Amino acid sequence: MTQTLLVELFTEELPPKALIKLGEAFAAGIFNHLKTNEFLDADSIATSYATPRRLAVSITKVRATSPDKQCREKVLPVSVALDANGNATAPLLKKLAAMGFADVQVSQLERAADGKADSFFYSYTAQGVDLTSGLQQALEDSVAKLPIPKLMTYQRNGKDIQFARPVHRLIALHGSAIVDLSILGLHAGRITQGHRFLSQGQISINHADDYANDLQTHGKVIASFDTRKEQIRTDLLAQAGADHVLMPEALLDEVTALVEWPVIYNCHFEEKFLSVPQECLILTMQTNQKYFALTDASGKLRPRFLIVSNLATATPEHIVRGNETVVRPRLSDAKFFFEQDQKKPLTERAQGLSNVVYHNKLGNQAQRAQRVEQLAAYIATQLSADVKLAQRAAQLAKADLLTDMVGEFPELQGIMGTYYARIDGEDEQVALAMTEHYQPRFAGDALPTSITGTVLSLADKLETLVGIWGIGLQPTGDRDPFALRRHALGVLRMLIEKQLPLTLSGLLQHAVTLFADNPAFTDPSAALTTFIYDRLRGILKDQGFSPAEVEAVVAPQPDSLANITQRLNAVQAFAALPEAAALAAANKRITNILKKSEQVDAAVNPALLQEAAEQALFAATQEVADKVKSAYAAADFNNALQILATIRPQVDSFFNDVMVNAEDAALRANRIALLASLHAVLNQVADISKLAA
Repeated sequence: MTQTLLVELFTEELPPKALIKLGEAFAAGIFNHLKTNEFLDADSIATSYATPRRLAVSITKVRATSPDKQCREKVLPVSVALDANGNATAPLLKKLAAMGFADVQVSQLERAADGKADSFFYSYTAQGVDLTSGLQQALEDSVAKLPIPKLMTYQRNGKDIQFARPVHRLIALHGSAIVDLSILGLHAGRITQGHRFLSQGQISINHADDYANDLQTHGKVIASFDTRKEQIRTDLLAQAGADHVLMPEALLDEVTALVEWPVIYNCHFEEKFLSVPQECLILTMQTNQKYFALTDASGKLRPRFLIVSNLATATPEHIVRGNETVVRPRLSDAKFFFEQDQKKPLTERAQGLSNVVYHNKLGNQAQRAQRVEQLAAYIATQLSADVKLAQRAAQLAKADLLTDMVGEFPELQGIMGTYYARIDGEDEQVALAMTEHYQPRFAGDALPTSITGTVLSLADKLETLVGIWGIGLQPTGDRDPFALRRHALGVLRMLIEKQLPLTLSGLLQHAVTLFADNPAFTDPSAALTTFIYDRLRGILKDQGFSPAEVEAVVAPQPDSLANITQRLNAVQAFAALPEAAALAAANKRITNILKKSEQVDAAVNPALLQEAAEQALFAATQEVADKVKSAYAAADFNNALQILATIRPQVDSFFNDVMVNAEDAALRANRIALLASLHAVLNQVADISKLAA
């Protein structure tokens, strides 16, 4: 018979930013331990609960005793277990006693082959374990492995206890029965507590199935983190009305971890603060106060905000007024910073970048800005963009790091630069580039919209990639403190999605020249190129292309990535053709032959083509070469590969009828040259040998 199991630790307020992970780890630890030890049915379900003052899990269909198990254990090799007379040796008797089978006789042991020798084995039935023992171990293991950011030491009954926060109660119920557990100086019971202020008092959980409902009904606690979060989301939207509520998931998670009975209240602030850039006000409310800002349908900030309270009251005026009072000084600080920053233009602030260290091996931020400026000028020239605007943007891009606003809110770097550049009267392209050169900042983020922003973003990221890698600080394992993976992905996305006519080798070569006078710098181009193409593989696979299709296009390391998606689409269409598999296999065979050949660059001599099959292949190769070349030049990759499919019969006949490694050296060299010319035609769009199974 199975019953629902409930385990709860009732605590002081847990660290909110860690609550989700703590709740998930607590539930998973107990569930997995019980599953491993066969206390659960195949369809048992674990439900995690996490509130500011509790971690809990309920698991359905839990057995009171784990099932008996048939076991077979190796005892000892026969040569060790028996003496010359066939009697049990002391080592055998000692081993059986240690295994708990002191009364077992040699005749009860199974003799079986064990590698090159025979060994004794013993088969027995292991009795099932009662839930009390199994759950005790599961609870101890789960608690020991919790991802607690910082342990707190407190005392209970004169003994030191360590946990995230002091734990006051332990519940362990199997159905309606208490499971006799002990941990952290506590013994299991069925009593818990509800909301600190709204609860009707202590709550007795009569049955494990009643836990969530009893807490909500009698304790004013929504125990499920996810349920509480979704209620907050729904209530925020309802309170927002016609306005749009800004509710980033991280803020929703943190607020959910702060309340057990969420209630939404509407608050206001003075309209005079709307003269401050709204990003500053929004960040102030979200970061410092955990408030939810509101915008109108056009995205303009409204002079009101929503708070999530842990108190339900019919007279919330004092709560509303208190929060409005608290936020006012924060908004006043933002207004003050904004007004003070405007007293010094970005041009003047940029001069101070020479006092800001970038890296001790790469100089200060002013020197870095000079390198970015040179690289931006090169990229702008290649893209026929305005070089002077690109240079101006590079000179000012990091100036807002020295403003009071960015000093208070580093998340606003770039955003504030755009505001201040507009106030200073800079060109709009330059102003936009202040923000856009940080884009894309994360997976799925928008790309720069302006050409100057694109140029500066490429220059900034490439300078970082080449410079940091060049002083030996490339990513290792999970460590990537300079976000070089993110920078590489950003460069790739811009080259591909904007179809920029730039070569990767040209960009890297020019970036390397910027560090020519730095003795600590070593040219990282080779390793960095491999790193970037590895990131490219990931991007393309995420777009739904198969590993073989991606490898066909990426393995040749195309220097220009502007049309790589079109190449992939063409390869995907080619792979579906009936001729594709045979041509891919033939191409793979040709590749292997050419790798083993000393000379593959000689021209084909038609006079030495003796066999009909090689004459036909030569003619077919000549015929399609110009067509493929024209299609490739027009970026009509699909047509180029379709043309290649027409020479499959000649390729098949060649390998069926012609001996490539002829005894005559001249014939052999000529046939290898024929294969080399075919190889060049086959692989202009992609290395189709990668499509071979």
